[in-house]
Amino acid sequence: MISSFTKSTKAKTVKIYTPIVFAAALLLHGVYASATTYQMPENKGDTVLEEFSTGESTTRIEHDETLLDVAYRYTLGQNEIVRLNPKVDRWLVKKGQVVRLPNRRILPDTPHSGLTLNIAEFRMYYYPPGQPGEVLSFAHGIGRQDWKTPMGKTSVVRKIKDPAWHPPESIRKEHAENGDPLPEVVPPGPHNPLGTRALYLNLPGEYRIHGTDIDKVFGIGMQITHGCVRMYPEDVEALYDVVPVGTPVYMVKQPIKVGWLNNLLYVEAHPDLEGEEMSKEDRYAVALKLIQKAIGEDEPEIDQKALNKALQDLDGEPVAVYERVPVEDPQQQVPLEEPTQGANPAPSVPAGKSKGSPGGYYRGT
Repeated sequence: MISSFTKSTKAKTVKIYTPIVFAAALLLHGVYASATTYQMPENKGDTVLEEFSTGESTTRIEHDETLLDVAYRYTLGQNEIVRLNPKVDRWLVKKGQVVRLPNRRILPDTPHSGLTLNIAEFRMYYYPPGQPGEVLSFAHGIGRQDWKTPMGKTSVVRKIKDPAWHPPESIRKEHAENGDPLPEVVPPGPHNPLGTRALYLNLPGEYRIHGTDIDKVFGIGMQITHGCVRMYPEDVEALYDVVPVGTPVYMVKQPIKVGWLNNLLYVEAHPDLEGEEMSKEDRYAVALKLIQKAIGEDEPEIDQKALNKALQDLDGEPVAVYERVPVEDPQQQVPLEEPTQGANPAPSVPAGKSKGSPGGYYRGT
């Protein structure tokens, strides 16, 4: 049984089919998750993407399902949907319940070209060549704490459809110790851990961006791989079709990001990865340093309450912490030097008036 709904964004409207009997329907009919397509902000230097202009985004559930079903439908990761809905039962969302969805995202501090994977938020961003006004965003899984996904700049060196998997000896040994022996070669098929597509990275050790075993789609958005980057089946096929060989890939870890949108400075914070722990004091220090750089002041008047909430909730939802007075003369605007995150696109000016609306936009006092 398949239900359908329509998801509207600024860029496009896509009809998406989602299974009620998940595994069986996926095998028989397929599920279309697709990238979220964002339009770049109109103001040069702004780096906060906005899917809907109405503020917070929610969806009302049409039939009993799990939060993981909702995540798949909106190409979100498991950890992300759970953090946004801490009071919702992960395994049973009842018909009529309202589920919170992400609306804004701050672009990572990397060049606005090629592919960026910010493992701290389990999310990638692709800047299609020749389409400077668009950004495609996908959820993905990353390596476990004992099989970390590598960081740094690399590139896509080759792409393979329906790849066979040759598990390395270390992984075969681990599976054997767990009573789950692997063959020397896993042929293409629905239970191949690489899924239907693989983009190989220019790194030693056969690191790839790839699909997933059909039974493990709910691991997207978690630390679950042996270092590779895992995507939903439909998402990796969509990415495969648009990313050419040679595309630069920036693999970063930025749990705290800042960015401007319409003269409001936002902070986006994500929790630590497994095996890592940042103290509250260190997290605040990182955020404050980024804010200072963005505003161009050592002691900016920010909304401390909003900042503290963002750093406590760690739900990945951008929170406005500062408002600046816009410069009237466009010639006075200083373009953001890509990819410097949080740089002030206008000369330093006094802060504007606080709007002070609940959950809205603030200027600190």
